[in-house]
Amino acid sequence: MATASLDVVGIGNAIVDVLAHAEDGFLDAHGLAKGAMTLIDAEAAEALYAAMGPAVEISGGSAANTLAGLASLGGQGAFIGKVRNDQLGAVFAHDIRAAGTGFDTEFAADGPPTARCLVLVTPDAQRTMQTYLGAAVDLGPEDVEPGVIESAGVTYLEGYLWDPPRAKAAFLKAAEIAHGAGRRVALSLSDPFCVERHRAEFRDLVENHVDILFANEAEIVALYETADFDSSLEAVRGRCELVALTRSEKGSVVLKGDETHAVAAAPVDRVVDTTGAGDLYAAGFLYGAVRDFAPAECARLGGLAAAEAISHLGARPETPLAALIAAARPAG
Repeated sequence: MATASLDVVGIGNAIVDVLAHAEDGFLDAHGLAKGAMTLIDAEAAEALYAAMGPAVEISGGSAANTLAGLASLGGQGAFIGKVRNDQLGAVFAHDIRAAGTGFDTEFAADGPPTARCLVLVTPDAQRTMQTYLGAAVDLGPEDVEPGVIESAGVTYLEGYLWDPPRAKAAFLKAAEIAHGAGRRVALSLSDPFCVERHRAEFRDLVENHVDILFANEAEIVALYETADFDSSLEAVRGRCELVALTRSEKGSVVLKGDETHAVAAAPVDRVVDTTGAGDLYAAGFLYGAVRDFAPAECARLGGLAAAEAISHLGARPETPLAALIAAARPAG
């Protein structure tokens, strides 16, 4: 098997995030489910945007954020996601390339505009996301370039993108190519509502196509419909090579066969915005995984990257993450 020239290729929604601070009363007044991601149409997106306070636009998308974090750590990555040839599409492409990530997916010449996610950050740092997927839903198998998948140590799939049927076909094509080349496939469950919509399909993915699984407490409990975290931990054990379960301030737990590695959360002076915490955790973890770091070291790197993400507004690193490597270098 040839040595991988890329650490990770990510496949996900290419989105521009629009972030604004909001009070809980604003969420209640607009009937928004706090802390969750909800899909909305163009009309709802326009109405909510008009009602929001002052906002900041930052290129986002879960897997894209992970790849930006990987690049900040010094890793090599590429991203596959669909944008329109419009202003936001140009912004997204510029930002991810400027972050050090390859992005060569062909722009859509017509159809819906580039996706945007309206992110409302409440005083407790929770983020409530209303997402108009726009052009992102047009991603299909034809956008998956076999050579790119074969060249990456890990192909990372974003659970948020499992809704559109053609995207599902793209995921399965990518997983087949990756495994055919002797590479690994990683999946983020993304959101409990995603899990509830696609529980059976996600279970099949985990069982038959995924080597590295990322989930938080709510997502893994929803996937196996268990009563608590400990029960879900045992339900998922052994189904993938590595299972990384994040627990916010409790840190994370990594499963590898019969091994269980609990790693404390990295300290952070002030939590400003939890947007992207899971995305950056995955960036640090995958950076370690492709370098064969021990599971606990992968989790520690993930925790350090996540701590940087939640210390400021927005999901992408504000300071280079490469300096964090020394603090979590594997023993020996």
